[in-house]
Amino acid sequence: MQLGINLGYWGAGMDADNLAVAKEADRLGYSVCWAAEAYGSDAATVLTWVAAQTERIDVGSAIFQIPARQPAMTAMTAATLDSLSGGRFRLGLGVSGPQVSEGWYGVKFDKPLARTREYVEIVRKAMTRERLSYEGAHWTLPLPDGPGKPLKLTVHPQREHIPLYIAAIGPKNLEQTGEIADGALLIFPSAEHLEETTLRHLRAGREKAGATLDGFDVCPTLPLAVGPKDGDKDVSALADTFRPYTALYVGGMGSPKQNFYNQLAQRMGYEKEAAEIQEKYLSGDKAGAAAAVPQQLIDQTSLLGSVDRIADRMKAYAAAGVTTLSLAPAGFTLDDRLASLRAGTEALERAGLA
Repeated sequence: MQLGINLGYWGAGMDADNLAVAKEADRLGYSVCWAAEAYGSDAATVLTWVAAQTERIDVGSAIFQIPARQPAMTAMTAATLDSLSGGRFRLGLGVSGPQVSEGWYGVKFDKPLARTREYVEIVRKAMTRERLSYEGAHWTLPLPDGPGKPLKLTVHPQREHIPLYIAAIGPKNLEQTGEIADGALLIFPSAEHLEETTLRHLRAGREKAGATLDGFDVCPTLPLAVGPKDGDKDVSALADTFRPYTALYVGGMGSPKQNFYNQLAQRMGYEKEAAEIQEKYLSGDKAGAAAAVPQQLIDQTSLLGSVDRIADRMKAYAAAGVTTLSLAPAGFTLDDRLASLRAGTEALERAGLA
């Protein structure tokens, strides 16, 4: 199992810190550095900056939002980043959610699976540098009865095949991801529930494509908080670090009727708790929503405690089928985050997974 680092969203006065984290991850041998986007910083610019100041670590979009870009533009960006980075780019895609898609981009959030499939097909075709023509329900290239003509990408990617990942949570999305992608970007993964909630759906998709999970990158992001002890009070205090984060996603992301993270928590056995978190969050009681998050849910979907405890959890994730474990280290200072990065590599070594 390899380690990655997820920088999350850029900005908020943390630009220099995030670059230092990326450079330290590069020095420590982390395999990939991911950057996200929502309605603030864009991932492509961040990844270009990181790639220019690192040497070995891959840079990946987690994610480029599908409603934000035409598929041919994404192919151009992927080819350019792969060329500039010397073959170190990984393309992560996702449909975002209804609030961002419709509120920020003005793109109707409908038929996300069909749109994703067509998008991936166009991106892959464009990056082969063949002349691009496509007829689908959502995209037609070139437009009919007009002056457009099939064009081909003029940029030469460093590699013939750029790894393509899809951010997936729901069963149908996971199955399609297994069928059409090279890897899956996961959030709130529990080692104890990974087979039931995730892997069986990915496996079904791989079977549709005539393949297995061998070579397919199962890549969850886990928040990381390192402490010197593993007592109940110590682990509880570390879990409190991620209460607002968990409440935001389970309670406030998506829409009241369509929150994929809330649905995932329900599938993990937290039906009552997920409903309470969402009710409190959407009513404006964010503190109450955070307090309603079960500690067990945070512990199951994060890495908390001493290096030895984290090593044990890494063993569980590797045994469950994770191939790249991306860390999101907590810390109020840069030194805290860098120390967490080093603890991650130490835990991987103690787990015998390095």
